[in-house]
Amino acid sequence: MLTKKQHELLFYIHRRLQADGVSPSFEEMKEALKLRSKSGIHRLITALEERGFLRRLAHRARALEVIKLPPGGAPVTGFTPSVIRGSKAEALGARRADETAPATGQGTVALPLYGKIAAGTPIEALRDPAESFEVPASLVGADEHYALRVDGDSMIDAGILDGDVALLRRCDTAENGDIVVALIDEQEATLKRLRRKGASVALEPANARYETRIFGPDRVRIQGRLVALFRAY
Repeated sequence: MLTKKQHELLFYIHRRLQADGVSPSFEEMKEALKLRSKSGIHRLITALEERGFLRRLAHRARALEVIKLPPGGAPVTGFTPSVIRGSKAEALGARRADETAPATGQGTVALPLYGKIAAGTPIEALRDPAESFEVPASLVGADEHYALRVDGDSMIDAGILDGDVALLRRCDTAENGDIVVALIDEQEATLKRLRRKGASVALEPANARYETRIFGPDRVRIQGRLVALFRAY
């Protein structure tokens, strides 16, 4: 089973080969898939090679051969959640945020695990995911999900500790009192409890050492709702 981005790239290369007789350049692939760097294209092509869908032809520039296509139609598009910068995300910089991972077994699903989500002071938003994380398939269902690693102690009274992995269901709305990933001013992301006060939006910590932050409704965008937590001992 291919990820959405692998599927999309494979069909894009296939269409270009049929139309032009030559595979697209890495720059063209990057633009077509709306990726920020060519390194993401290199990773996708390597993954398609390993799965037997693509072959690189030696000693020829821009030479790719589509060996087979998966069943189904055109590639589907996916959600690109904004996530936040952490040292692990910067160091690894693996799959793009909108690359949803496939099932790895009967009982688990591999989801993209993005950089650290601040459970303390929000920090700069980042879209580069770090790695994948396996969760029970029963927690995911048909909705889109992703995982973020918690960084900080502002939610400890809600049982959310530094180093936990938070499983989020992608959504842009949430109920009052839900714990959400909120994007502030399209730049800062944080994990907090959502409270609406009239026309204002309050992002409430679960630690007396931190203050509740209040914003106008146009400054906060919901990125996901907390579904589960995972902790390594």
